[in-house]
Amino acid sequence: MCGRFASSTDPAELVRLFGVQQWDPTETIAPSWNVAPTAKTYAVLDRAPRGQRRPVRQLHALRWGLVPGWASSADTAVKMINARAETVHEKPAYRQAYASRRCLIPVDGYYEWQTAPTDDLSRPPRRPYFVHRADGAPLALAGLYEFWRDRERPGGHPDAWLVTCTIVTTAAEPLLAPVHERMPLHLGPDRWDAWLDPHAETADLTPPPPGALRIHAVPDEVGRIRNNHPGLTRPLTEDDLTTLF
Repeated sequence: MCGRFASSTDPAELVRLFGVQQWDPTETIAPSWNVAPTAKTYAVLDRAPRGQRRPVRQLHALRWGLVPGWASSADTAVKMINARAETVHEKPAYRQAYASRRCLIPVDGYYEWQTAPTDDLSRPPRRPYFVHRADGAPLALAGLYEFWRDRERPGGHPDAWLVTCTIVTTAAEPLLAPVHERMPLHLGPDRWDAWLDPHAETADLTPPPPGALRIHAVPDEVGRIRNNHPGLTRPLTEDDLTTLF
């Protein structure tokens, strides 16, 4: 699964990397090294502007935690931050978004927690790790987005519509499996166009070949949402790990 990630790349750089044609600078989000569920995150998507038929690649700030269009409230968002690749095509909450509203969520990397061996079964320690691309480039996570209408607000209200997203997960590759059995589905540039195509009702959910990712232990303070600085992704040294365990 993916429950926390880092996102600090300048949006202008994301526009360049992903070939974005439409972006409103008023949607700029502050860099964050501890993005949590229901927070805003950048998403790349192909969608036809109002009154047009041809899709245009866009960059938007969406809220993380998908709210289905039919939901009675937005409270389900925190429980729907991830969607399993194996069932995303059939689950009522995700299947419509999978058919026509796929997106890419660019991140620096994501955090995962491993439960460490211990004799104290009442409170096993958990060690956070940071997973990122070996080449340092942003990691493009496969995502879905959805529109939700807040019926308690009038149509002209700026918050009448909520646009949310979720991250698609798949079985972890061998490098990551000892930490967690699931990982976000990440896609290379050669798969971006097909994934984002809103006219294609299905998309390739095959995990990428292993080898593009790296993982390292990071400070425990990432577990507290109020902590937010670049040091959260700092690799722990052997001395650090010896002291902790």
